[in-house]
Amino acid sequence: MMLIDSHCHLDFPQLKSDLPGLLARAQDAGVGLMVTISTYVSKFDELKELVEEHDNIFCSIGTHPNNAAEEPDTTAEQLIEIARHPKVVAIGEAGLDYHYDYAPPELQAKGFRAHIAAARETGLPLVIHSREADEDMASILEEESAKGAFPLILHCFTSGPELARRGLALGGYISFSGVVTFKKAQELRDIAASVPAERLLVETDAPYLAPEPFRGKTNEPAYVAKTAARLAEVRGLSLDALAALTTDNFFRLFKKVPRSALKEQSDAA
Repeated sequence: MMLIDSHCHLDFPQLKSDLPGLLARAQDAGVGLMVTISTYVSKFDELKELVEEHDNIFCSIGTHPNNAAEEPDTTAEQLIEIARHPKVVAIGEAGLDYHYDYAPPELQAKGFRAHIAAARETGLPLVIHSREADEDMASILEEESAKGAFPLILHCFTSGPELARRGLALGGYISFSGVVTFKKAQELRDIAASVPAERLLVETDAPYLAPEPFRGKTNEPAYVAKTAARLAEVRGLSLDALAALTTDNFFRLFKKVPRSALKEQSDAA
């Protein structure tokens, strides 16, 4: 069994401080590849150094919506240029977050549309952060898709069934984090059970949202196995079958990641 953590933040201090141990634990848990997700375009050099040092770590490029006021002038052209790096395999994370008041909605939307343009041009998947913004998110995605399709993933999905339906209708993928293991997350599990098999992904969003039984602790890529096990149960699959399914889906969406990278990790395990 080999799993892929499609969304984590290995450059964050909680994880970077113990990277060798973290990677060893991930390997022991059957986690072969990781995508560490950009939250500031201006900090790309840190991500670049990290991914160039590790064959099984890839990254994205983007400005998190909560940081939109700090990087208000992120352009599609800038994202496209950085995305030429061989280990940049996605655009984002970008989107809308109305839970916090860190950036005005109009700046978030402006930045989000720039990321959409970059995803459309590069063909790289757009990693979408959406929190308490379901209607605006769906509307922007539908409006922009009408201008030209682009690959997308609704990451760490915690929204309602309507955004899931509208995102899937646009060809999007949906990724679930440790939240799906929480006791009060039955509505989310119901959504997870209904997502078409070929559109399902799994992630940690580490260092946040550790799954049960680690809830409240620092999350890390190894714990994606716990989330995968709960998703397998929800969907009536074995863990091996769920791992194979989400791994195939990952490579279908993240086309720039070579399958040989996972084989190398499997052979080394």
